[in-house]
Amino acid sequence: MKTFHNEAGPGQIGKAVLMPGDPLRAKYIAETYLTDVFCYNRVRGMNGYTGYYKGKKLSVQGSGMGIPSMGIYAYELYHNYDVDTIIRVGTAGAIHRNVEVGDLVLAMGCCTNSNFPSQYHLPGTFAPIADFGLLEAAAAHARNSHTPFRAGNVYSSDVFYEDCQGEKGQWEKMGVLVQEMETLSLYCTAARAGRRALSMVTVGSSIHHDRALTNEEREQSLDSMIRCALELAAEAAEAAEEAGTADRILAPGYTA
Repeated sequence: MKTFHNEAGPGQIGKAVLMPGDPLRAKYIAETYLTDVFCYNRVRGMNGYTGYYKGKKLSVQGSGMGIPSMGIYAYELYHNYDVDTIIRVGTAGAIHRNVEVGDLVLAMGCCTNSNFPSQYHLPGTFAPIADFGLLEAAAAHARNSHTPFRAGNVYSSDVFYEDCQGEKGQWEKMGVLVQEMETLSLYCTAARAGRRALSMVTVGSSIHHDRALTNEEREQSLDSMIRCALELAAEAAEAAEEAGTADRILAPGYTA
């Protein structure tokens, strides 16, 4: 059903959705890689598109910037539009000195300074993690395409311009790879809904040096990530078709 943020009608959104933060990147992905594309959402400028990739119905939806915005769109996709799988395709800044600009990072887990998980009233601290099946498949696709990648912990922050300089560097001591601003709410929302999610980010800059991706490098690196995500989404869409809604996995986890 339509929401305050999404005007898509019944059946207009695929079972698997790619989510870049930038709605214009959603437009680019849809028009570059999908066939028979139509725009199902323009509310608040947060464009959403559906089309076909290798014969599989997929959607691409902008999430906007930050944990709250991702939380809204991911919640509605899972609960209002019966989406099974969301794959975030975004950018991040390197925290760890061993992470190179241009690397692909697969978010196994997520640290945060956000209070987002408090809504679940848990008697402790929740550790948001990726769906292992998606993570494993993403790593395999990256290896097969010779795309440099790292898998590990990311840091989802509510703050872009920090008041205490150097604060984000403290996370390096715990092996955290990059900082970004959306993975936390995606993983929490997926866990609560019993659905699947993976966050993939391309490193655009680093706190350890001044180098950043040029526009040309950014386009090439992001396209490598996007192609990997599209393969995952197509596989997820096929699996959802075969399993049917009634057989959806309600408990996150991986079974060999």
